[in-house]
Amino acid sequence: DLRAMGEARGSLLSVRLKQISDSVTGQTVVDPKGYLTNLNHKKVTTDAEIGDLKRARLLLKSVTTTNPHHGPGWIAAARVEEIAGRVAAARKIIADGTEACPTSEDVWLEAIRLQTPQNAKLVLAKAVEKIPHSVKLFIQAAQLENEDSKKKAVLRKALEMIPNSVRLWKELIELETPEDARVLLGRAVECVNNVDLWLALARLETYENAKAVLNKAREANPTEPLIWIVAAELEEANEHPTVMENIIRKAVKTISVVQTTREQWLSYAEVAEKAGHLGTCQAIVRCAVGLDLDEADRKHTWIADAERALAAGSVATARAIYAHALTEFPAKKGVWLRAAQLEKAHGSHETLDQLLKRAVKYCPQAEILWLMAAKEKWLQNDIAAARAILGEAFSANPDSEQIWLAAVKLESENNEIERARLLLQKARQSSNTPRIWMKSAKLERQVGARDEERQLIASALSKWPNAEKPKSETSVDVVSKLWMMLLQWEVWKAKQVLGQPGVTEAAVAALVEALRTWCGQACTRCPECAPVWITCADMEEQVIQDVTKARTVLAKAMLRNPKHPDLWVACIRMEHRSGNATLASTHIARALQECPNSGAIWAEVIEMEPPATKRAKSVLAIKRCDKDARVIVAVAKLFWADRKIDKARSWFNRAVALDSDYGDAWAYFYRFEMQHGTEEQQQAVLRRAMESDPKHGERWTRISKALEHCTVGGCRLSAEALVRKVALQACDMKGYNMA
Repeated sequence: DLRAMGEARGSLLSVRLKQISDSVTGQTVVDPKGYLTNLNHKKVTTDAEIGDLKRARLLLKSVTTTNPHHGPGWIAAARVEEIAGRVAAARKIIADGTEACPTSEDVWLEAIRLQTPQNAKLVLAKAVEKIPHSVKLFIQAAQLENEDSKKKAVLRKALEMIPNSVRLWKELIELETPEDARVLLGRAVECVNNVDLWLALARLETYENAKAVLNKAREANPTEPLIWIVAAELEEANEHPTVMENIIRKAVKTISVVQTTREQWLSYAEVAEKAGHLGTCQAIVRCAVGLDLDEADRKHTWIADAERALAAGSVATARAIYAHALTEFPAKKGVWLRAAQLEKAHGSHETLDQLLKRAVKYCPQAEILWLMAAKEKWLQNDIAAARAILGEAFSANPDSEQIWLAAVKLESENNEIERARLLLQKARQSSNTPRIWMKSAKLERQVGARDEERQLIASALSKWPNAEKPKSETSVDVVSKLWMMLLQWEVWKAKQVLGQPGVTEAAVAALVEALRTWCGQACTRCPECAPVWITCADMEEQVIQDVTKARTVLAKAMLRNPKHPDLWVACIRMEHRSGNATLASTHIARALQECPNSGAIWAEVIEMEPPATKRAKSVLAIKRCDKDARVIVAVAKLFWADRKIDKARSWFNRAVALDSDYGDAWAYFYRFEMQHGTEEQQQAVLRRAMESDPKHGERWTRISKALEHCTVGGCRLSAEALVRKVALQACDMKGYNMA
């Protein structure tokens, strides 16, 4: 029934058009290219898909009938037949399409694609007759040829028809030898003004001819920066730095800021650096880095530019920006510091030494620059040069505490104890700060002169008896450190007396009274310093062995500092050591109320929990302090105990990434790799730890600040040795089920 078939086709077309109709009446949102791409991926495998093909034929038949001059409709219809395996039908449909759309490149290209190679050439000949100026058709004709000579012939014929096609010139030039390519490029730039063609010709010419070519290119394209830059690179390659500089300067002056911005010039400098033209890169930076900048914004903008270039791996560009900034701001310490850090990371010892020499000349009061210069010489084992630099630093900064202490560290680390003593004696007279007195006492403790240490501490505390309020929970005032050193000295002396045979009870009582007196004075003078209170409580518990009194000390401390997490942790641990689990649990509950976001407390809670409930507590801890390295390490240890190696390694990596200065994380990470990692993984942890050079951590400082390792300048062990030692001696898995 023909009438019924017509109605069915109309209904099918109506449904399809409704599905793809736009909100604007009479318009559709059919994407012919997308539709054709979808057809390319069709595979007929089921009866349902066969039915879809039939519906597609009906739809596309309607499209080509109602709008025969619409090329994508013919292409889609042909591809439907191709998908169905009816290549002959597809060729017939596309042939009809070429009749209906004789000027459509896409239809002709589809017809060529569906033909055999031999027949494709015949179709292509007809296509070129209909569209003689089609670049795509000539490119397709060249691709159909198997021999380069025939491809060249096709492209030459095409260029006779379309001499201003850049693509055709490039396709032909790629097939030629360098000599023939040079001749063709000479003809090409006469026919079409294209920057790529000009530059390609210049690269194939000799120096003199290349200069002439680039001059002509600049005349034709006066605002194209690439031509100027290539000309500068040419002069640099031929060792004409002055000419190179003049070319870049003239380019920046000729091309307006609207046409090429400062940021674009800097990107060209980075490209020149990556191409190996460092002179051109530096010239671009010198001439263009100050374009269109306000006087007040220059320094901050240039620093941001240098950091951006450095992040992109363009070290020479960043170095050139800093060099220019230093010519404009020679007295700015911050710029010198950033330039020095760049040289330290990416330069040589010589370049860094030269930079620091200039830096201290322009900024003689910048202590950190003097210290960097001296340290670099020290690292190179040039102790005499380091001493000379510090001597010059003394002349420029006679009262600088940092320079005095750096000189003391240099001498003490090189076993020049008498020199260090003499320096500290002069420093106490000249600078006279609590830190210098503390370092003096440390030096005497280092060499075993404990009586001299006690005298220096007493003298310092007579000058500065009261501690200042700590700036943060983790910071400790120098005066507080002096009080702790005094308490440690008294404990050391008491242990010596208590260890002797025949000590009377009266002597012990007098000793205990003296210790408590010193503790009372320390807590009075340092009421807000938690480490002082904890030191006094430890002395009561471990030396005097009076847990009740220790509990009283910590209770007083928490009344003065209720929000300090370290005091709560000390209290919880003391109750656990004394076997009072109920009171420990009470303290944990109160601690989490007072300091709900403290990583130290949550990490301690996880450590104290039984293995069965550690996971639940770790989830709560992560919700509260997911950025605290102590909590992350505790969770990593939990995975370690459960033998979830990959997860444990991931959490250890997360911990050291969050706080690379936290030495305990590095030590536990290394111990974990010792048990479950390869030699390569262990060395990787050690290498990363050495780069981070951690300084803090409870277990870390227990080793690094031990008497046998502690020096005036810090710890005599390297970061690698400390990681190994802490991992083996201080990192336990107590409380974790490692079975």
